[in-house]
Amino acid sequence: MMKTQNKVALVTGSAAGIGRRIAETYVEAGFQVGIADINLDAATTTAGKIGDAAVPLRMDVTKEEEVNKGVDALAQHFGTVDILVSNAGIQHIDPIVDLDYSNWKKLLAIHLDGAFLTTRACMRKMVDQGQGGSVILMGSAHSKVASPLKAPYVTAKHGLLGLCRVIAKEGAEHGIRSNVICPGFVRTPLVEKQIPEQAEELGISEEEVVKNIMLKDTVDGEFTTLDDVASVALFLAAFPTNALTGQSILVSHGWFME
Repeated sequence: MMKTQNKVALVTGSAAGIGRRIAETYVEAGFQVGIADINLDAATTTAGKIGDAAVPLRMDVTKEEEVNKGVDALAQHFGTVDILVSNAGIQHIDPIVDLDYSNWKKLLAIHLDGAFLTTRACMRKMVDQGQGGSVILMGSAHSKVASPLKAPYVTAKHGLLGLCRVIAKEGAEHGIRSNVICPGFVRTPLVEKQIPEQAEELGISEEEVVKNIMLKDTVDGEFTTLDDVASVALFLAAFPTNALTGQSILVSHGWFME
């Protein structure tokens, strides 16, 4: 396994939820971490709780200049950038016929433009440093399957698979690996918000949304946990060679199997 001491990771959308747990897990393993979030106050609070191994960064991942400045600031603070976890994301629930173009564009910008901009900025550092690195994109089981009411989300998550594979091809000569984590439903605020939205849209109870839609195809009727995802993020960050690159790792309690 790659040594984790003194490795530096940028984790976007890490003031809360999955991103925060990944950042905490990385610090526990010896990483130093940039807590990048559009909400600087929340990022500062999270970094303060984690300690000196974390630095808060205000970052709107759809803004090129802001991404570049944030990655530069992280590299200056800790001396390097070795790992990217492109985790920032949102959800929007609507049937296609009712979906505003502005909501389509907003979601794709955060998930796809954000993944591209942060990847480009971090890869430039990794190439210049000449020490390799790991790019981890946060996909979803929806990178593999579709669900109604989630057209922009499903489209974006499918798109991350293609971006990952290109990163893997281009990064190989520099020792830069790229992989996608594809979680099932994790009970974060993002998912909690979907439950009543889907219940209203489909005309069913919230309990039915959870049991018959979200967890219906899992092997055990269980939500994926923050620790499930963070453990895989640590494994992918620490994996030492190009043997594991260009891949998508499903963490979904068997909701989708390949």
